[in-house]
Amino acid sequence: METHQGEAGGKRLLGLCLAAVGVVYGDIGTSPIYAIREAFHASEGMVPDPTNVLGVLSLIFWSLILVISVKYLFLVMRADNRGEGGIIALTALVTPPNRPAEGRRKLLVLVGLFGAALLYGDSMITPAISVLSAVEGLEVATPFFQPYVIPVTVVILIGLFSTQFRGTARVGAVFGPVMLVWFSLLAVMGLAEIVRYPAILAALSPTYAVGFFVVNRLAAFLVLGSVFLVVTGGEALYADMGHFGKRPIRLTWFTLVLPALLLNYFGQGALVIRSPEAIESPFFLMAPGWALYPLVALTTIATVIASQAVISGAFSLTRQAVQLGYLPRLRIEHTSSREIGQIYLPVVNWGLMLACVGLVLGFRSSGRLAAAYGVAVTTDMVFTTLLFAVVAWRRWKWKPWIVISMVVVLLSIDLAFWGANLHKIPHGGWFPLLIAGAVFVVMTTWKTGRQILLRRLFERTIPIETFVENVKSHPPTRVPGTAVFMDSNPKGTPPALLHNLKHNWVLHEQVIFLTVVPEEVPVVADEDRFEVVDYGAGMHRVRIHVGFAEEPDIPQFLAQCDIEGVSFAPMRTSFFLGRERLLSTARPGMAQWRERLFAFMTRNAEGVTTYFHLPPNRVVELGMQVEI
Repeated sequence: METHQGEAGGKRLLGLCLAAVGVVYGDIGTSPIYAIREAFHASEGMVPDPTNVLGVLSLIFWSLILVISVKYLFLVMRADNRGEGGIIALTALVTPPNRPAEGRRKLLVLVGLFGAALLYGDSMITPAISVLSAVEGLEVATPFFQPYVIPVTVVILIGLFSTQFRGTARVGAVFGPVMLVWFSLLAVMGLAEIVRYPAILAALSPTYAVGFFVVNRLAAFLVLGSVFLVVTGGEALYADMGHFGKRPIRLTWFTLVLPALLLNYFGQGALVIRSPEAIESPFFLMAPGWALYPLVALTTIATVIASQAVISGAFSLTRQAVQLGYLPRLRIEHTSSREIGQIYLPVVNWGLMLACVGLVLGFRSSGRLAAAYGVAVTTDMVFTTLLFAVVAWRRWKWKPWIVISMVVVLLSIDLAFWGANLHKIPHGGWFPLLIAGAVFVVMTTWKTGRQILLRRLFERTIPIETFVENVKSHPPTRVPGTAVFMDSNPKGTPPALLHNLKHNWVLHEQVIFLTVVPEEVPVVADEDRFEVVDYGAGMHRVRIHVGFAEEPDIPQFLAQCDIEGVSFAPMRTSFFLGRERLLSTARPGMAQWRERLFAFMTRNAEGVTTYFHLPPNRVVELGMQVEI
């Protein structure tokens, strides 16, 4: 029996590893297409002589080791929030559950939110630059294809986003084997060139990286901004952790992805030293003439797959932000019955598609897009290091000298990359920053607006104890069945109940005041799911705790809630909701333009009925006006 279980577990692990290769490592796995080329184009007059090539390769090698292997896979992935990764999950760890974010913690939460917002800019640029750089390979074969590069890229991107509804499980099952072939090809191509010039392996020594800076100084610093392209998949890797888990991601990195990447980068370096003119497109020129068209085709497929990592990361990031109250309710579709992290968000998907197509049409070359790439991701990496250090120090109680040493090393690397990318801002780097700023405003406006709305509702709400006493002393007509009044205020009387009683003069035999409490953990344990308070006279307060990775299916949760004398039978239960019409006023709170933005988001949020999976034919909505 144990043997069969072990075999089943092994097969499942291999399946997750294969899917992870297709989804998680697509982004970082396609960087060889353009990284070395852009490193020598980043600074005017940088000659691809042996000394410079060895220096760039040394920087690439140690960047992959220190940033991906050490920082993300060894350190940051320890900071999972019950399996979920990404900067939102990391931010949730900074402020422990049931403790308000005040002072420095509030500042750290804002840092985490802005870091999350930065990833949306990355999610737009990565698919555009990856696919465009692959299709540009056709120009290496013949200039005949030059007019068709942009149209073909746009068609491919539209096709990619049109398949997202199938989910990362199915997409990964298809993409995994393709990426396995891709990484194998990277290794073979690189190894063939290394065999011709084995001296290239000397770049493994960090002395070449140091010497590169000593000789080239400012030019070397600018090159560092392009070297950063080899590690741009790190944040998406961390965000996608909830889809597959730590073990498959770590296993595939050290056994397949890292060796293949290093062999290919060193192979390109060997080719450039032998033929300096190959720097114009070293990746494609490694292939023999007869293999160029098949390589372009496989590269295009690989870059389509590469985009999956950041798209899946954007889905996970958005779902977490919605559950934690930083974004309005959105339609979220779960695409797997086994892996809770595999989801699809139509609004995010089509928004990213429009942005990617717009970037391709606007920048029109991967070289120009590379100038826009890096500013957002490097800033996000700095924030990740700071937040991780706070978690390690305050939550895990690491010794101060360990935390300080770690921060000094990691921040030195992060800030070097960040500084090397700042010059890109006027040349396109402003775009992801603009997107991040807009998303940050939306997140903070929604969070603040909800807090103001709750205060306004609380001002006109009577305490639940007062209401219960009035019902007991002046009992209204009671009708059969159970009425569930959903309300975000766990202490007051739901406005929908007061409206219903005012206009209909009846009260159900059983009344439930239901509050859904979002928790800063992915999944809430069964024993912590419910809080029930019995007020007597058939009235109960129920608080349902829901993790940010869970589906908020209220009927399903209520079926598990055991309250004596209360039946949640579908045909005997009605759900009463309050629908607020928000009016922007000059009252203290937010600027009026933000109040109008909040009102707009409220009107266009996913309906409560759909979001909480309430049966539509059992829902009653009662409206009211609220000044904010």
